[in-house]
Amino acid sequence: MHILVVEDEDAIADFLVRGLRAEGYEVLRAADGIEGEELALARSVDLVVLDRMLPGRDGMEVLATIRRAEPALPVIVLTALDAVEERVAGLDEGATDYVTKPFSFEELAARVRAHLRRPAADGETELKAGGIRLDLLTRTAERDGRSAKLSEREVALLAHLMHNAGRVCSHRELLSRVWGYEHDPGTNVVQVYIGYLRRRLDLPGSPAPIETVRSVGYRLAERP
Repeated sequence: MHILVVEDEDAIADFLVRGLRAEGYEVLRAADGIEGEELALARSVDLVVLDRMLPGRDGMEVLATIRRAEPALPVIVLTALDAVEERVAGLDEGATDYVTKPFSFEELAARVRAHLRRPAADGETELKAGGIRLDLLTRTAERDGRSAKLSEREVALLAHLMHNAGRVCSHRELLSRVWGYEHDPGTNVVQVYIGYLRRRLDLPGSPAPIETVRSVGYRLAERP
């Protein structure tokens, strides 16, 4: 697996590069947003660790460019900004995950492992449930003849809902199984990604069959 670290602070970058290489990854490093964007688009990388505030080009601008070119590429954003609004804004812009400085390397490494897992690791290549067909290899969801390309995390979330069609999946379950987190009452990442899926799967006059069960979680409705 190849990881790109885009971080302008040398001490943090060195800490990340050495740690990730010790975990067995091939690691590239960029020291500013311009170089980071170029490497993300020109090199074949499996995940990007991206600082929020960078010289040359802001991290959110780099993220937007990556998302347009590589919608399924996992991007973990690093930031010193701890406000919930900042995390939500980053997720809305397409970040796969958001890690606040200072952080432990063990936590970051666990999140990297979680985001590098492939939904088709158990041999499945296609799922069908709730009137949806999900191709795990191409990361494409099809509903009533209309298809949508999904990000890796959207695929993982939809796959879990499809495996459990008709059953309510709690927020805590989805955080653990899809993101690899323990319970975090301060994050609304599940709500944000459910919104992404609904927009991808909505059809005129036929909303996505993902039901909200108030104060509990979400359920993929089984098509009658």
